[in-house]
Formats: sequence, structure tokens, C-alpha cells
Amino acid sequence: MSGGEQKPERYYVGVDVGTGSVRAALVDQSGVLLAFADQPIKNWEPQFNHHEQSSEDIWAACCVVTKNLREICWDKAGHFFDLPDFLSWKATGVTARSLCSLVCKWTYSAEKGWDDSFWKMIGLEDFVADNYSKIGNQVLPPGASLGNGLTPEAARDLGLLPGIAVAASLIDAHAGGLGVIGADVRGHGLICEGQPVTSRLAVICGTSSCHMGISKDPIFVPGVWGPYFSAMVPGFWLNEGGQSVTGKLIDHMVQGHAAFPELQVKATARCQSIYAYLNSHLDLIKKAQPVGFLTVDLHVWPDFHGNRSPLADLTLKGMVTGLKLSQDLDDLAILYLATVQAIALGTRFIIEAMEAAGHSISTLFLCGGLSKNPLFVQMHADITGMPVVLSQEVESVLVGAAVLGACASGDFASVQEAMAKMSKVGKVVFPRLQDKKYYDKKYQVFLKLVEHQKEYLAIMNDD
Repeated sequence: MSGGEQKPERYYVGVDVGTGSVRAALVDQSGVLLAFADQPIKNWEPQFNHHEQSSEDIWAACCVVTKNLREICWDKAGHFFDLPDFLSWKATGVTARSLCSLVCKWTYSAEKGWDDSFWKMIGLEDFVADNYSKIGNQVLPPGASLGNGLTPEAARDLGLLPGIAVAASLIDAHAGGLGVIGADVRGHGLICEGQPVTSRLAVICGTSSCHMGISKDPIFVPGVWGPYFSAMVPGFWLNEGGQSVTGKLIDHMVQGHAAFPELQVKATARCQSIYAYLNSHLDLIKKAQPVGFLTVDLHVWPDFHGNRSPLADLTLKGMVTGLKLSQDLDDLAILYLATVQAIALGTRFIIEAMEAAGHSISTLFLCGGLSKNPLFVQMHADITGMPVVLSQEVESVLVGAAVLGACASGDFASVQEAMAKMSKVGKVVFPRLQDKKYYDKKYQVFLKLVEHQKEYLAIMNDD
């Protein structure tokens, strides 16, 4: 099972500072008061008919009533779950947590367990009580079988049989990595065929992108999350790079262009998606040169939403250099191409950081919505200089989730065995090595862009 989005309940705290006390209430979106707390505030009378109060005391009282409210929506809570663990609990009634969820999101150490001092430092020391029962004191690796499988109630809800095996879960992107990274690549002429699985990088690319690399020993990569032990593939350490916005950035650049309405009309007339139309339009205007060379004068730095990896700098902004006054469909297509290239250049940046720290990567395994775009795939191959493997099944996250179930059922002896049998290579896209010099130059410009952005910031902040 893999986690996704779930709309949270929203609550509001109203605080009223009166003459003698501070009162607070927890109110839901329909205006219903769910909890109430109050705290007296001090009043000084230095002489007759003179009254004083302390702003520090008032603030302290505000803090007390707010904390009391939390302990009232808080003390009633039996367990706190990340979504994948909530789903497995609903299915089985078992409160065990997935190692993936806890290690990647909850500061849990696969080797040392929970750190009491962390929870005390952030004011959540009540989590420590009762051996961490509220946030998990039974932690299982992904693919481990949970309890007695589906409960009768869950089986009725799902239309399945009671007792069907349910696996300890994965985060959705990690399930995607599991669904592609272990595929049997024999017969495809790939260098990774004779290399360990650690030579593979899974790239799960959709609205945002994750870059999943595994290693036998822990590797610390600046700006890349991890290493997390057994968080994706049991027995291996996981490093997780990422780009905060990829698919969303492409949409933003295309939909914000003056020629977008024209693009919509023409794509609809051909019964094509806007991106299929743009790809074919690029082929028309490239003439005799490779399509990627259309951006020789147009360069994009893609961090419109900050940089996650490898710079880990949320203050960074997007950059475009080489704009002209014309805003026709050709310009839109070339801006789209430059944006796709910028995302691929960002992947190259992440790979170089991982390799500098000790990873050895030779092959990319792509999945997710953007992997359906041939231009996106080819640019990743050309710009990284590595072959790109696409899965036979497009929905690799679902395949990865099914791998966990297959392992929990006992049909496979290990997650690795299930991965090798259930993940299939669909297509391999090789880099056009004759274009390497051009993309090396594009990469030099790419790195210069962020270097210059930091210089501009320093100038503007200089007193």
C-alpha cells in the first residue's frame, strides 16, 4: 500500500484576553466549539484606583490556554499515523508502523529507534510515554506481513476476503522506486546488467520529482535526504534527492505564455495533448539540427519554488535568460523545451552530488507522469549521458505497492525477488552521445545561473 494525499480536517483557535483571564476555544469549520480552556491573569494595584497588568503575564496565559486546548484535541488521540500506516491500520487493525514512514518523515533511526531528547526539545515529550505507543513502538520493514491480514470489517468494505495478506507500507514515491529499480534488464544492452543494483537511480517524476539511489553502506550526500536504512529496498541504504517542482513548472511556463490559447486550439483540432502537439511542433521547427539545439540562446534555472537538492536552498528563485519580444507558438515551444532541459540539468546536478559523495550511477529508471513524455525522457538521457529505462507498466507506484503485497503473502522469499520478477523493462532510451559537447555547455551555463543569482543577492544585501 502506498500513501497519497488526504484532505485534513481544519480547526481554529480563538483567543480572548479579558480583564481577569485569557480564554481560548477550538472551533471547527462549521463554527462548532469543540474545546475550551481559560487561565487567570494577574492584576496589580500599586495604589487605590490604579490597576496594572503585565504584557508578559498575558502572553504566558495565552500560551497556557493554547497548550491546554492541544492537550484536550491531543489527550483523546490514541495514535498518530502517517497516511500509509493509517491505511494499513484500517485494513488490519495492527498499529505497527512502516520503517519507511518513520525513518523518512518521523526522525526514527533504524539502528537506534526513537530519540527521547528530540521530542522533549520540541515540547512533545508526551510521545515518549508508554514506550512511544502513540506514534509507534512496533516498526516493520516494507513488505512485512501485518497481523492476520484483512479484518472482516475491512474485507467487507473492500469487497475482498478476510485474512488476505497486507504488507507494511511505503511512501508513494518510494513505492515507485521499488516498482522500477529491480527490473531484470538482461538482453537490453545496458551497462547496469553486469553491475549491482546500486548502480541504478530511480527517478519518480510527476508534479515534483524524487531521485532514489541505494547503497550497501551509508553515504552522506549534502543536500540529499538520508541515508535511510531499509526505507525502500530492505537491506540497502536509501538516499533521496528531489526537485520541488517539475511537472508543475512545465505547466506554469506553458500556460502562462501568450501563445497558450493558440496552442490549445491547435492541439484540440488534432485531438492531441498540448505536450504531444508541442513535441511535434519542435520537430517541425528544428530543421536540420537536433531538436535540443533550439535553446542555444535560451536558458532556464528551474527553482521557481526553491531548491531541494542538492543545494537545499528554499530562497532560490527561477531564472530565464535569452527572451525576445516575439511571443508566437515557436517561442512557446522553445521555452517549453528549455524548461524540460532545465529539469534534466537539475537531475544531472543531483547525480553529480551523489557520485561525489560515493554513489556510482550508470542507468536511470524513470516512472511517473512525466516519463510518458518522449521529449522529457530523451532530454534526461542526452543531458545525463545515461540510458533511461522505462517500465513496461506505466503505473510503477502501483506495481511497487503490489510487490509489497506479494512479499507479505509469502509468494516470494524477499522483496528483492519480487522486484526482479514483477518489474519489467518496457523501453530503453539511449543518449545521443554526438550531442554531448552541446549539453556540457548548457550545463556550464546552468551552473553559472545559480552562481550569478547568489551574486545578485549579495549585491542587493550589501550595506
